[in-house]
Amino acid sequence: MEQQPVLRGIVTAMVTPLKDQSTLDHAGLERLIEHLIAGGVHGIFPLGTTGEAPALPAKLRHEVVELTCRQVAGRVPVVIGVTDTSLVEAARLAAKAKECGATAIATAPPFYYSVTQAEILHYCEKLIEQVHIPLLLYNAPGNTHHKLSLEIVMKAAQIENVIGLKDSGMNMGYFHEVQAALNGRKDFSLLVGPEDLLAECVLLGGHGGMAAGSNLYPRLFVDTYNAAVKGDMPLVRDLHSQIMAFGKAVNRANPLRGLKCGLELLGICSSLLTEPLAPYTEEESRSVAEYIDLHRSKMVQ
Repeated sequence: MEQQPVLRGIVTAMVTPLKDQSTLDHAGLERLIEHLIAGGVHGIFPLGTTGEAPALPAKLRHEVVELTCRQVAGRVPVVIGVTDTSLVEAARLAAKAKECGATAIATAPPFYYSVTQAEILHYCEKLIEQVHIPLLLYNAPGNTHHKLSLEIVMKAAQIENVIGLKDSGMNMGYFHEVQAALNGRKDFSLLVGPEDLLAECVLLGGHGGMAAGSNLYPRLFVDTYNAAVKGDMPLVRDLHSQIMAFGKAVNRANPLRGLKCGLELLGICSSLLTEPLAPYTEEESRSVAEYIDLHRSKMVQ
């Protein structure tokens, strides 16, 4: 039987519902997870950029891991983001993920300091060595200011327990270079972050996306993935245009603010963000509210 990637489809880069700056909204998190699973997502990725992980207290991040894994209860894969400036803290969170039954962890290069490609590779090796859990590479140069080079991705792909790459570099040329270089690896997941690149990724042989927009409207992104897998181009074009309209309405000022605004309007969780991020203003919220009024019946399963 041909090997398949551990991760494929829509793996939602999940937001973190908050009650205040240091308190997780347990009920909101439970509602959000059920909303995602009812919408057909193929996996859940807490504590990434969309999950505000760099701004969350360490204690709260560990709580997110425990409650997410408990609520999901094995129904879909859970990939925990452990990106940190400290290898010790990343390893602690990875150990928590393993203890709670997460499928894998994901890490971008440590940010703040300038690091070499060799140092990034060493960081990943040490993380796996210390925790022994599958690891998804995360290329997010817009946030970390470090790009994972093709050479380093290829070297990392040879390490046992490195299972794939999430690419949020906004450069499909780079993605296709990685894809061509890994042509023989049927078990290595290749996922994109930007939702407007989802259809292109899958049509050209990628395995899916970690679309943040699927927090709010999971079925739209799941349907787009499924249409692309089937090669149904008329449907792909239609759904892709809907994704672009979604982005224009919801992400007009800031994607994270727009998602939490929409989730509050759906009654799933509050729009509270980690400071200094501020929720949408009433004017900014108007386009989100109008969009939800038009699509609510399709958003809520």
